Amino acid sequence: MAHPTRPTPPRKVVTRLVDGGICAYDLDAGDVGVLSPTATWRPSPEDDVVEYAVSADLQRACYTTLDAAVCLTADGVEIWRSQFEPRSGHKMGHRPGCVLSLDGSTVWVYRPDVMAGRDRPDQWAALDAGTGAVIAQADLRTVGHGGEQLPHPTDDHVLLDVGEGQDGSVVYRASLVEGRMELVRYPWDDRCLIGLSPDGSHFMTVAHDQTDVALHTYPDGEVTFALSVDAFGHDPDEIYVEWSGGYLSADTVVVSLMGETEDEQEWSRHYTVDVHSGRIHGQFDARTDNPYDIRPLGDRSWLTTDTSGHPIRWTGA
Repeated sequence: MAHPTRPTPPRKVVTRLVDGGICAYDLDAGDVGVLSPTATWRPSPEDDVVEYAVSADLQRACYTTLDAAVCLTADGVEIWRSQFEPRSGHKMGHRPGCVLSLDGSTVWVYRPDVMAGRDRPDQWAALDAGTGAVIAQADLRTVGHGGEQLPHPTDDHVLLDVGEGQDGSVVYRASLVEGRMELVRYPWDDRCLIGLSPDGSHFMTVAHDQTDVALHTYPDGEVTFALSVDAFGHDPDEIYVEWSGGYLSADTVVVSLMGETEDEQEWSRHYTVDVHSGRIHGQFDARTDNPYDIRPLGDRSWLTTDTSGHPIRWTGA
């Protein structure tokens, strides 16, 4: 009797904007060191790219400007442009974002319409990646500057963290069900989403006031443990947890702390923590002094940035 075959997981791809081009890097190739792009797209020279993403099969790229979402074919041809109406007269304080679903069929777009001055609530929309048509959308109860979107690695949900500046951070979860958006808001406005575990069973957040890091079960968001600054041996009145880090592997997360020397020079340190017990392993050499220039990949490798703008992949932690 034939056994059912599991669907092939999508190619692992990361992107960078280098010299005006949207560059995609195939992580499944296993290369380490400075990575070379597998594919590059050139946005319209009239567009100022805000955020960008590519499909796992490298057949399309999408990006946002302050006033539109745009999609390009593998050959770089623009196939659709979804305008955000009315055009915003504000050039600062709002960053529309986009991400593609794992199967490449849907472009999820976060629109910070309140800060853009469009006289309407913030929106989260799911667009058909082939045509740009709106599949579903929802008005959000946020006044966000920008949003971090993370597709779940094993189901069709997407998580959205809306940053509201000094007012906090709101996290949503959504999926498409029969052409409508099923939307769930997590019951807090003071935690920032940092990353999803490789198997999608839990996720990592940092307190908006940067006092602790926590791990949560997915999808319900229950806290499994939280670590405050003093757990790492530092004074919580002087040191804080950065909104960075993530899953180095299924069993380990990277947590970043920031502080200042006596002569007011900023420093950062990275630590690894066991995701099951909350035990702190010790300091981690991320090969960068910038706490935001580290992207753990979940397979015990991580990225920093070369002076060329291309990513550097490190292993051996």
